[in-house]
Parts: sequence; structure tokens; C-alpha cells
Amino acid sequence: MKLDILAFGAHPDDIEISVGGMLISEVLQGKKVGLVDLTRGEMGTRGTPEIRDIEAKNAAEIIGASVRHNLMFPDGMFEISNENKMAIIEMIRRYQPDIVITNAPSDRHPDHGRAAQLVVESCFLAGLEKIKSNNGELKAWRPRGVYQYVQFYHHQPHFIYDISDVLEQKLECVLAHRSQFYDPASNEPETVISSQHFKENLIARASEFGMQAGFRYGEPMLVIRTPGVKSISNLF
Repeated sequence: MKLDILAFGAHPDDIEISVGGMLISEVLQGKKVGLVDLTRGEMGTRGTPEIRDIEAKNAAEIIGASVRHNLMFPDGMFEISNENKMAIIEMIRRYQPDIVITNAPSDRHPDHGRAAQLVVESCFLAGLEKIKSNNGELKAWRPRGVYQYVQFYHHQPHFIYDISDVLEQKLECVLAHRSQFYDPASNEPETVISSQHFKENLIARASEFGMQAGFRYGEPMLVIRTPGVKSISNLF
């Protein structure tokens, strides 16, 4: 199966928090989208890996993703290694995405920056013919565009994606990760993202970034390589 977009996240809820709206919107426009989590989020304070597996599946269904994989890297401990790059390269070559989206270049959780470096490097390496993967069965493939989403820390966005029409669906896919976010009935310890403040901030932040681009709600994005256009009107 060839995908239009392949989104990577260090943890099972990274993608939903950051670009859930974009992916839902793209699926509604007929694009095929896939999700890849590097870890099961097993070091998280709340929930269990088994619960998080189910939540990730439910969130993917809300997004309308064609596939979702977990590479089973150790949460908090995965390295920028050749072995891990090869696992990502195989995902890229298997699905041949035109666009790859990944974590922020630096963030509060150190996994996010490491995930970004792994994915960005793997996108380049996946296009090298002499790197063989899956016993040579998967052919070289390099995505046309590689983008990074903004997470906890602020990064000046290079563009903002309009999610005004899909904000409610975005919130639904985020909150499908029920163990991780605000639940007044939960007896588990509170974390930064499980607070009511964080839930409220999802909407406030989408509003803040949307306003910068003239939208009601938006998701901020970073580009790895400056995109080219044939008409300046394509920028609007």
C-alpha cells in the first residue's frame, strides 16, 4: 500500500496532540495516511502499554488512518543507532509516502528530539540504493517533503495548517488516549498532560496559531527543506 502521508511519533499520543487535525483533514480530502509510533509509552506515569495499545488503535480509527504500527523502541531509552534507523527506513520504503511528518527538533521530553533526528536522517538514507532492507525486497524511496510538528516548547512555525473545520474531531482523537489526559474519575497521579489546564490549552493554542494565519484554529509546522513553488499564489 502506498501512502500519501506517513506520520511518526516518539509516543502513541504525540501525533494526535500535534497534527491530529491536519491528518483528519487530509483523510477527508481523500489522502491515505499512516501512523508509526516508535515506543509504546511504557514509561508514562499513567496507563499501561496494553491500555495504550488499545487507545492508539481507537485514535487511529478516528483519524481514518489506513495503518498504524509500533516499532517497540524502549521508551525514554532508545538511541540514534543504525538498527533503529533501519526500522524506520523499512517503514518509509514499505509505504512510499510523499510526505513524512515527525516530532519537534527539540522539546521538553528528550525522546522527541531524538525521534526527530532518527526520522529525518532515515528519510534521506531510505533513498540510497546501496542500503538494503528486508533482504533487498524493499526498494529505495525518499519522501518529497519532511515536516516537523511543534510540541511542548515553542518553535517559530514555518507554516500553519487550517484545522478550523476539524477541531472537534482532533480533540476526539487526542482524548481517545483516555489514560493520558484529563479524567476527573481517574485515581492515577496527575501529570502535565493529564491536567484540565492542558486540555484547555489544546484549544487555546490552536486558536493562537490559527489567528496568526487568519484561521479560527491552526496547527504549526516546521519544514526541513525549503519548499519551491511555481506560482506565488500557491502560498495562500
